[in-house]
Amino acid sequence: MSTHALPAGRATGGARPSRPLPPGVPPKQLLRWFRDMLLIREFEVRTMQAYQEKKIGGFCHVYIGQEAVAVGCVAATRPEDPMITAYRDHGHALARGMAARHCMAEMFGKIGGCAKGKGGSMHMFDRANNLFGGHGIVGAQTPVGAGLAFATKYEDEVIRGGTSDRVTLCFLGDGALNQGAFHEALNLAGLLDLPVIYVVENNGYSMGTSIERGTTMAHDLSVKAAAYGIDAIEVDGLDVIAVYEEMHAFVEKCRRTSRPGFVDMKTYRFKGHSMSDPRKYRTRDEEAHFEAGDPIGKLERALVAAGVIDEPGVGVLMDSVREEVRESIRWSDASPLPGVEELHHDVYVERWGPYTGTSLPEMLREEGTR
Repeated sequence: MSTHALPAGRATGGARPSRPLPPGVPPKQLLRWFRDMLLIREFEVRTMQAYQEKKIGGFCHVYIGQEAVAVGCVAATRPEDPMITAYRDHGHALARGMAARHCMAEMFGKIGGCAKGKGGSMHMFDRANNLFGGHGIVGAQTPVGAGLAFATKYEDEVIRGGTSDRVTLCFLGDGALNQGAFHEALNLAGLLDLPVIYVVENNGYSMGTSIERGTTMAHDLSVKAAAYGIDAIEVDGLDVIAVYEEMHAFVEKCRRTSRPGFVDMKTYRFKGHSMSDPRKYRTRDEEAHFEAGDPIGKLERALVAAGVIDEPGVGVLMDSVREEVRESIRWSDASPLPGVEELHHDVYVERWGPYTGTSLPEMLREEGTR
């Protein structure tokens, strides 16, 4: 596919300049975005190597090319705002604050992982940072996203008697647009005024099927939201500055009105759908076109041009990131495998009202005697 034949509605890519640096963001924060994007990129490159070395089993989907989406969206929210995502989730976990070692150990199936090695690549979960997991079933996270928004609103307004100001971000791929659960979730969100924003990471492909072949009105995804009375915006997901500025305004609007939102986040994955994908459905010309607009390089050029960092400083940051990721692999290699006793842990609620330490079956039996 030539650069002049990209279908309408796709990310445009190419070596376009980044937006000007946002004046209200301190240089220290801009450098943090840059480092976070570098960390995600290096982490995913090492993840691919570890997968090829058979240290990681099962499915594995890397986030290379989409780093600006997770980093920009996290920057546009508050730490107390819940987030939930799909199975391409390592980038979201790292952007939200998960330590690289806990993320890598989870993929290695080790006890030091964020879910004690029980979830693997597709199920990153970090309660401390309000990341409510990656989810392996396409679209399964979308009703849970609505539920998280309902829970925060209920807790803030009914239990605490205050005003709800938390916003939930629910990430999904463009393939999930055609799942029934997604439409049910949008209907409830619109009906119940739930403060949830559905961020479609529109990388143009549902596995190997282009969005134009699998989704009606692919050139204008806002119609999906309009059907449920939900406001929608389109964002250049290959520019972290654009993501931050437009998402921050949209998040604050959702926070102020306690209404849902929908984002067509136009991006591109530089690698295949998963580690087993040979990418035969894409041409090298198309891939080269988007790689020329690498979001990391775009931010680096903007920071250097503005005098926020110089070339030696970029090298120092990259060395720091490489060492952090190398350490995460060493730590994961040394972390033990989960013991057999872990089969019995984390399978029931530790505290449920008066039933502290009671298993769910025991709780239900006790309830049945009342």
